[in-house]
Amino acid sequence: MAKLLLKLQRYFRRKPVRFFTLLALYLAAGSLVFLHSGFSGEPTVPGSPRSPAAAEGPGLPYLGVMQLSRGFKAAATMPAGGRRHGPWFKSTSKEPSDRGKSRDNGGPRSRALRSRSGREKEEDRARYLGCYEDNTRQRTLRGMSFFDYKKMTVFRCQDNCAERGYLYAGLEFGAECYCGHKIQASNASESECNMECKGERSNTCGGINRLSIYRLELAQESARRYGSAIFRGCFRRPENVSIALPASQLMLNMSVDKCVDFCTEKEFPLAALAGTTCRCGFPSTLFPLHEREDEQLCAHKCAAEEFESCGSAEFLLVYQTQVQDNRCMDRRFLPSRAKQLVALASFPGAGNTWARHLIELATGFYTGSYYFDGSLYNKGFKGERDHWRSGRTICIKTHESGQKEIESFDSAILLIRNPYKALMAEFNRKYGGHIGFAAHAHWKGKEWPEFVANYAPWWATHTLDWLRYGKKVLVVHFEDLKRDLFVQLQRMVALLGVTACEDRLLCVEGQKDGNFKRSGLRKLEYDPYTPEMRKTISGYIRTVDAALKLRNLSGVPEDYYPR
Repeated sequence: MAKLLLKLQRYFRRKPVRFFTLLALYLAAGSLVFLHSGFSGEPTVPGSPRSPAAAEGPGLPYLGVMQLSRGFKAAATMPAGGRRHGPWFKSTSKEPSDRGKSRDNGGPRSRALRSRSGREKEEDRARYLGCYEDNTRQRTLRGMSFFDYKKMTVFRCQDNCAERGYLYAGLEFGAECYCGHKIQASNASESECNMECKGERSNTCGGINRLSIYRLELAQESARRYGSAIFRGCFRRPENVSIALPASQLMLNMSVDKCVDFCTEKEFPLAALAGTTCRCGFPSTLFPLHEREDEQLCAHKCAAEEFESCGSAEFLLVYQTQVQDNRCMDRRFLPSRAKQLVALASFPGAGNTWARHLIELATGFYTGSYYFDGSLYNKGFKGERDHWRSGRTICIKTHESGQKEIESFDSAILLIRNPYKALMAEFNRKYGGHIGFAAHAHWKGKEWPEFVANYAPWWATHTLDWLRYGKKVLVVHFEDLKRDLFVQLQRMVALLGVTACEDRLLCVEGQKDGNFKRSGLRKLEYDPYTPEMRKTISGYIRTVDAALKLRNLSGVPEDYYPR
C-alpha cells in the first residue's frame, strides 16, 4: 500500500495539471451531491385537483366542498413522530411598494400623518395614547425593555410587551422599547416624537427622551405579570372572606411583592391585597374570580410603594403566585374499559393538544390519540402509547375526516378554529415542532403557498364531514374556549359523561396554558396571506358557516372573516 501511494505521489509531481484537474472534479461532484440533497427535502403534502368551484372560493357549493375530502386522505394522516397567532397577528409594516411611495414625503409631519392612519387601523390590537416625556434616571415605563438598532418596529415592541402581560408599550429613539403597567410622566408635544422606526420607516418610534406610548387593548388580563406573579384583576370582597381566603396577615408597609411572597411561603396560589391586609387562598365557589370589577376601585396606593396599588377592604387586588394548584393535577387511566369511543376531532393547528391538556385536568383521566407522538408522550400525555381502541382513555384525538373513520366513534367533540390562525399554527408545527416556528425561508419560499393550496380545502371538508357522518357531535369553537373556558369546559366534560366538581374546573383555569403555547417573540411581522388566498379561504368559511346554521348551531365567530 505504501509503495502504491509513493508511486502516485511521484506521478502527480511530474503531472501537476492532472492532479489539480482531478481535485476540481472531486470538489464539483461533492457540490452537486450537496445541492441535490438540499432540493430533495421533505416532500410536499399531496392534494387533489380542485374543481373550478373550489378554486373560486366564494362560489363554492356545499356538497362540492364535501366531496373534496376524499382527495385529502394523504394529507390527513399525521406523521408518526409528530400550538396563539392570536390578536397580535397583523403587522404595521407596509409592502415594499408602499415604502417606496412613502419616501416621496419623508418629513416629520408626513410620517406623523402616516403613523396616525396606521394607528387607527390597528386599534383592535393597541391604542395610541400620545407622545410622553422620558428620563434615563427615572423611566416613564418601568417594566421590561429591549433595544434593536436595526429592526425595531411598532408591532415588535407591542408584541413583546403584550406577551409579558404589560398594559403599555412605548418606543423611543427609533430603536428602544419599554413596557410597563403605569405611565409615570406627563405628555409632550406630538412634534417631539419625530424619529422613524429603524425597521419600519413608515412609522414613528418616539424621539430623544420621548416615548410614543400605546395601550395594549387586547393584552389578556390573566396574563399580566408583576415580577413572578400573574395579575388576575380587581374583585369584590367575598362574603365569607375568612373561609374563601383562609390565610391572612396585617402588613402596615404593604406592597405587591410582600403579599405575594407571604402567600407563596404559605403555599397558596392566590395573593389578595386588601389595603393593609394580605389574604391568601384558592379559586373556589366562594371566590371564583369570574366577575371582575373596575380596576379604579382597587386603585389605592400601597404604603410601602408609591406607584403600586394595594386594593382596599372591600375591593381586593388579586395576583396568582408561582405555587401550583394541585387540586386538578392528578391523572390516571379509566378504571374500567369505556363503553363508547369519544373523538376529540379537529383540523391540525386548531388547538387539539391544548384541549387535551384541559380535558385531562378537568376529568382526571388521560386522553388517547389516533396516532402516536413520542414528544407528547414525553410531555405527560401517557395515553399516547395506548391503541386508540383500548378503552382506557376518556377521549381520542383525531384529525381524520373520512366517513369510515368518523363512523368508528360513538360521539365527538368537534373543535373548530379560525382557518387563518389554524393554517399558520399547523405550518409552524410542520416545520418547527409543537411549540416551535417555521423558518423565514419556509414562509417566503414555495412551501407556504403549496401548504395553503392543499390544506385550506381540508379545513372545510373536515368540519363538513364530521357534521355529516358524526353520530353525536358537540361543536366547540377554539375562540370561545379561550374567551370563556369555564363554561365551554363544562359542556365538553358533560359530553364525556364525567362529573367534574366546580372547584376542579376553577383549578384548571389557573393551569390552563400548560406547556403548549408558542412564545410571541418570533411571530411573523407581516401578513403571509395573498388576496387570492383570502378570497378562497373566505369561500370555505361561508360554506362552513352555512352548514353549522343548517343544523341550528351558531355559525362561525365574526372574527373568522378578515377585516
